Amino acid sequence: MSITDEQLREYGDRGLLFLPGYFSAAEVDIMKAELPHLFAATSSGKIMEDGGRDVRSVYGAQFTSKTFQRLTRHARIAEPIMKILDSQVYVYQFKINAKAAFGGDIWEWHQDYIYWQKEDGMPSARASNVIIFLDDVNEFNGPLFFIPGSHKEGVIETPVCDPGPEVSNENNPGWLSSRLKYALDRGTVAQRIATYGIIAPKGPAGSMLFTHPNIIHCSPSNMSPFDRVVAIITYNSVENIPTQTNQRPEFLSSRDLTPVVPLPEDSWAKAAY
Repeated sequence: MSITDEQLREYGDRGLLFLPGYFSAAEVDIMKAELPHLFAATSSGKIMEDGGRDVRSVYGAQFTSKTFQRLTRHARIAEPIMKILDSQVYVYQFKINAKAAFGGDIWEWHQDYIYWQKEDGMPSARASNVIIFLDDVNEFNGPLFFIPGSHKEGVIETPVCDPGPEVSNENNPGWLSSRLKYALDRGTVAQRIATYGIIAPKGPAGSMLFTHPNIIHCSPSNMSPFDRVVAIITYNSVENIPTQTNQRPEFLSSRDLTPVVPLPEDSWAKAAY
């Protein structure tokens, strides 16, 4: 399956494309079955909320989960991504972001590409995120906020912020934090919202978003009784290889540059089951 030319234009204009109900409930169940093990495991790619009770993020699940590794090659994802980036692609990063009921904290306003540019030497923003809802996302459980069209301004330079407490994990030398290094200031965000507006895509589990790495986004805390977990796959063009590939760990900047070969849908389903 590929996206239409009209959808491609929408992505280019707004910096995102939302596809509600893209995966079935049965497919979502396959993905969610992987979460208890990933959340319980000791990993240098895991971030806890500041209270230390709830999982906030897990990076690198494609290295430990065959289901998520094969998901990155699912034809319903890989073929549209290759069309968006107009090239072959590889998996640059994979993470699970969780907002536990009554406990999921905020992610500040930011852009993604500035991290990959400054930390990894990615030459351009010729990359894209795929966000898959593993829970129903509503207005109460911390939906992602986006400023549509803001990606057209490119990278917004921002001072390095104090990232706050590091992950409580002896295997992690401070690569990850529960706070963002390149968060945008309030004035910058207010100005862009006045120009472009603000949206919060909501939909059932299985919905999917394609997002440009320069779109400004954030998410509020989750004070509802509903969990909100998403899987985020970042693809990079094989023509856009970072120049500092030995700096950050593999789970943040993958050095496996093997081009993704799409798996037929029936092949993915059979293997997952």
